[in-house]
Amino acid sequence: MALLEVDGVEVVYNRAITAIQDVSLTVEEGSIVGVVGLNGAGKTTTMRAISGFLGAEDTEITEGWIVFDGHDITGRRPDQVARAGVALVPERSKVFQTLTVEDNLAVAETAASNGSVMSAAQAYELFPALEGHRRTLSVYLSGGQQQMLAIAMTLLGSPRLLLVDEASLGLAPKLVAEIMATLRRINRDLGVTVLVVDQDADSVFSIADHGYVMENGRVVFGDSTERLLAHADVREFYLGMGGEGERSYQAVKQYRRTRRWWS
Repeated sequence: MALLEVDGVEVVYNRAITAIQDVSLTVEEGSIVGVVGLNGAGKTTTMRAISGFLGAEDTEITEGWIVFDGHDITGRRPDQVARAGVALVPERSKVFQTLTVEDNLAVAETAASNGSVMSAAQAYELFPALEGHRRTLSVYLSGGQQQMLAIAMTLLGSPRLLLVDEASLGLAPKLVAEIMATLRRINRDLGVTVLVVDQDADSVFSIADHGYVMENGRVVFGDSTERLLAHADVREFYLGMGGEGERSYQAVKQYRRTRRWWS
């Protein structure tokens, strides 16, 4: 059953610049869906369109619609989308940096109006790396710790759908793997559906059930992760695989041939 449906969505900035066009994707309830693409592909704009964080930038959805749990949420305010059960972990400005870890969680727990899938105390079980930093100001946390705190705060709002924008941004590979594994646990143990967008296709597709590739503001390919990982263009342009399946990043030159998404 589809929990989220994005159908033919177009977003225009400043009434002149088309950021994304004819974007369609489906997120089945209980699944993890990954969207990958390079910088400027339209991933963050898509997440903002779903979560409602577009209005402050003179940006609007000009075509298409977004349906969550059978209800049209197209163009709704962020607070309305959040109350419906959709929560966003943004690309930047994830936490209150002048508050401690403990206080960040307390704020998130207080703001939760309909209970939570977990308590603030359980957040430390989910993210043990935060345990020793309860009274540390968030500005002094590492990028990975801030990402963990942001996800924990979002879960305290009891979302049915967790949107994670650029989970790997600026993080070491070991931390990225840890966060991806935690997203899988959140999905499996807490029953939260996850939509994660990132440039790191390898990490995203390691946990996703279904995936999409975005380029130049459009979805160019979507399928099960098994089929995506077998697709020649995904392997060459996003996973750095050579013709024989071996990683050869220096040999990957995107101008060598055009992509064959529909072949």
